[in-house]
Amino acid sequence: MNQTWPAPAKLNLFLHIVGRREDGYHLLQTAFQFINLVDDISFAIREDGEVHRCSVLDGVPEHEDLVVRAAHALKIASGAKLGADISVVKRIPSGGGLGGGSSDAATTLIALNYLWKTGLSDDQLAEIGLSLGADVPVFIRGHAAWAEGVGEQLTAIEPEESDYLVIHPGCSVPTADIFGADDLTRNTPPITIRDFLERGGINDCEAVVKQKFSQVNEALAWLSDHAEARLTGTGSCLFAAFPDRESAQRVQQSLPENWQGFVVKGINRSPLRDRLEQQKTNAHKS
Repeated sequence: MNQTWPAPAKLNLFLHIVGRREDGYHLLQTAFQFINLVDDISFAIREDGEVHRCSVLDGVPEHEDLVVRAAHALKIASGAKLGADISVVKRIPSGGGLGGGSSDAATTLIALNYLWKTGLSDDQLAEIGLSLGADVPVFIRGHAAWAEGVGEQLTAIEPEESDYLVIHPGCSVPTADIFGADDLTRNTPPITIRDFLERGGINDCEAVVKQKFSQVNEALAWLSDHAEARLTGTGSCLFAAFPDRESAQRVQQSLPENWQGFVVKGINRSPLRDRLEQQKTNAHKS
């Protein structure tokens, strides 16, 4: 029997690069908030222990897909004997800074940990997730978070759950290209959570992405005419908060045809955690 679990997108409400480690990884400060734009991931348990992807993701071979890698990583860490057929309905644009791949990996870890009855803790799942991508742990934890280090040091926060218009300008931005840029700001002074909640922050990657990707520069200028707009993550998606959903929808209706626009709600608790609690409640009742 197939079970479908949600994998929500995220926004980086700001992104400061405050330094760089000796191994080359960047030291960050950022705030993650989920949005109600989700991929749906379906799991059918296999008794033979094999893991297969039953959907197609353009340009991503099965063995490189983060959902497949997450399932195998969970099997290795837990010794699970079961397998799964996994299908993904993608709604989150790839290469947009919305964390779709990382979220899909986190949902796979959470769901299969439950369905395979492997019993790993959130801490253990987050450790597996970190080996797959720096953003995976925040999706495992399932709450809006202040993040430091390389993004793995998480503190739960409660930012305003705004209505947003998110724009995908039709290009994909490779994260490595941005973090490897010579002119990337890497010495922004650290701030506190209170500083962010009172005054916000900027995205240090924005200037580099705008310079390298004209589509992003054009879309950011367009959205900035309607509200305070910024890049999420390393891009390419842009977002702006609006007073209400109707205001965001009015701007969405004037969006150029070659861009995608999503009117979404910021949410501080991930629907993935709600789905897990629902499963546990239903199992207890039965």
